[in-house]
Amino acid sequence: MAIDLEVALSAEPTVREASWTDRDVMLYQLGLGAGVNALDPAELTWVYEKGLKVLPTFAMVAGQGVSAGVLPAASMSMPGIDIDLRKILHGGQSLTLHAPIPSTGAARISTRIADVWDKGKAAVIVLETAAEDLDGNPLWTTGMQIWARGEGGFGGSAGPEVVAGVPDRAPDKVLTSSTSTSQALVYRLSGDMNPLHADPSFAKMAGFDAPILHGLASYGIVCKAVVDGILDGDPTRVKNYSVRFAGSLFPGESITTSVWQDGNTLTLAATCPERENSPVLTHATMEIN
Repeated sequence: MAIDLEVALSAEPTVREASWTDRDVMLYQLGLGAGVNALDPAELTWVYEKGLKVLPTFAMVAGQGVSAGVLPAASMSMPGIDIDLRKILHGGQSLTLHAPIPSTGAARISTRIADVWDKGKAAVIVLETAAEDLDGNPLWTTGMQIWARGEGGFGGSAGPEVVAGVPDRAPDKVLTSSTSTSQALVYRLSGDMNPLHADPSFAKMAGFDAPILHGLASYGIVCKAVVDGILDGDPTRVKNYSVRFAGSLFPGESITTSVWQDGNTLTLAATCPERENSPVLTHATMEIN
């Protein structure tokens, strides 16, 4: 069995120290499409060390980029879990910010398997990661849901029911983000070297016509669109950001993000206009200051 539930849930958290610099931040934000208009002062703040701003979603890759020496793996392997990469998809992601992320910094990062849900034809592995600075001050907490196709049916809990929905009115704002055909090749240099995002033959074996953009790239692209378009370019206003990954995006396609605001809560829906507005991100919310 690729999943041993008892071993997975009882395993001690893995703890590592991570550090990053301005260069890691700039590379990550270039991987989201920042800086396309390099003469735009607002865009330059995402990709130039002078006055560099850090998107909160950088938390997802901090300390994992090329400078960390990350190499591609053939499987997802951790205590009680050993699954071929071709069987897994990133199903959902949440991020809670406890403090602004510095452009150069270090953190102690703890990761544990918080739960494993049985969806019948698939299992959902819930990874929880908490980061604190080296003085013990909390920086961020994340929750990652990983769908493992063909690994369900072990008799576990199906997990909580979450009802999707957006307000029954027109969105308050609609934002558009483009991607380049090389977007995934740049984004993967921030740490996720899964060949699904680069190798056409691997992508076909996994059931896709071509390599797809990382789910976390779409996650970051939408976050940047909201920060730029709703939050006056201030990334420190994001408190929490949670989504479900509803569909794949191919590099070169664009994302349309509809935004409904109710006080400090934003409801988001991201779609791909090139494919009849097929969903990319659903169950998406952002809490702001």
